[in-house]
Amino acid sequence: MMTIRTRFAPSPTGYLHIGGARTALFSWAYARKHGGTFILRVEDTDVERSTPEAVQAILDGMEWLDLDYDEGPFYQMQRMERYKAVIQHMLAQGSAYYCYTSPAELEAMREAMRARGEKPRYDGHWRPEPGKVLPEPPAGVKPVVRFKNPAHGAVMWKDLVKGYIEFDNGELDDLIIARADGTPTYNFCVVVDDWDMGITHVIRGDDHVNNTPRQINILKALGASVPQYAHLSMILGDDGQKLSKRHGAVSVMQYDEDGYLPEAVVNYLARLGWSHGDEEIFSAQQFCEWFDLDHITPSAAQFNTEKLNWLNQHYLKQADNARLAALVRPRLEARGVAANSAPALETIIALYKERVVNLNELADAAEVFYIELHPAQELLDAQLSAEALPALHELLERFKEVAWEAPAINAAVKETVGKHGLKMPKLAMPLRVMLTGQTQTPSVDAVVALFPRETVVARMARHLR
Repeated sequence: MMTIRTRFAPSPTGYLHIGGARTALFSWAYARKHGGTFILRVEDTDVERSTPEAVQAILDGMEWLDLDYDEGPFYQMQRMERYKAVIQHMLAQGSAYYCYTSPAELEAMREAMRARGEKPRYDGHWRPEPGKVLPEPPAGVKPVVRFKNPAHGAVMWKDLVKGYIEFDNGELDDLIIARADGTPTYNFCVVVDDWDMGITHVIRGDDHVNNTPRQINILKALGASVPQYAHLSMILGDDGQKLSKRHGAVSVMQYDEDGYLPEAVVNYLARLGWSHGDEEIFSAQQFCEWFDLDHITPSAAQFNTEKLNWLNQHYLKQADNARLAALVRPRLEARGVAANSAPALETIIALYKERVVNLNELADAAEVFYIELHPAQELLDAQLSAEALPALHELLERFKEVAWEAPAINAAVKETVGKHGLKMPKLAMPLRVMLTGQTQTPSVDAVVALFPRETVVARMARHLR
């Protein structure tokens, strides 16, 4: 039986975004489903744009999503000698050659082809052929190395998402595999890496489809086995347009900052272009058991923020209160709020977690219990009506004596409402505003009971002078 080996190979020229995270998730899940190996490979040959910060952002994103890799991370810049050795082998065997065409000459060549209505490409001037006499290399010109692509026939593969794909070799010119300064190019490094690492399945975005025939031809020239390919369609935004920063194409770690739980993001990404019947909510373990490539849609997936929020809300409700407190506490500390007095942060979370969409909203709810609160005056004016004030003054006196637990507080509120002939909102709304600065909270008795008695009395007294 073949051991499945997949890889995620991001370029560290920016953050790990949603599209990359989905590719990583699918590659990871396929390896886990089949008891295979998942490899992380950092394709950092773009020296000018690759940064240590971007590498760290990728590693942080993988860790946050809990996409553990079995091998790596491998860095292409640390494998330069291997690439150069393979290029020398190809030059020796005749599957690659030196090309002395300058960039200016190449552009002029392409312009002439465009003028004739032809596809612009390299014309094979330095390509060795039987019986062809090559010109003398020009003095002082450092050559590039080109792969000698097959001149005839076609490249065809059965894409595990898109079905059969075929390219005519006549449409593929001879790819540069090493620049004039000797550094190998992206498409070549990918091939050698996939070969050396024994990759059996390449799962990646469909922006790589045009690279695949070139990579297959190089693999065949090296006598290497060709992996199976699965090209994932792009992700569109909520509005059906190409995903951009304004609708989700941000760093994966931005979702952490925005208060999403990683399991919600993983669950959401799993359903972004893949399905298992009508199942909407499932764990990463369940996803690995179910995942296959047959049920990935070849059409574009559409990002839906409302669906992500719905899933996050579900996972917040299910989450352990202690875990949520550990996630909310640093959010409060970042605001300069220390949640180290009564009430316990976990008890606030237990009351509020079913009413919020994300951790930041949970922090908003918790914050009012630990700060010196100053509700907006217009909000106070709207709620502290002449009709309600006598009842609120009486309730303040009751709160000084009542047993400090929700049932007793509830009874005190109801008795006061009844005595003054008010409807519950007439008393509950101003009470909420004085204590939390908000008009919408969980049941008012539960909220009041969370606060220490002295805090409730002090906040009410301040506004009922």
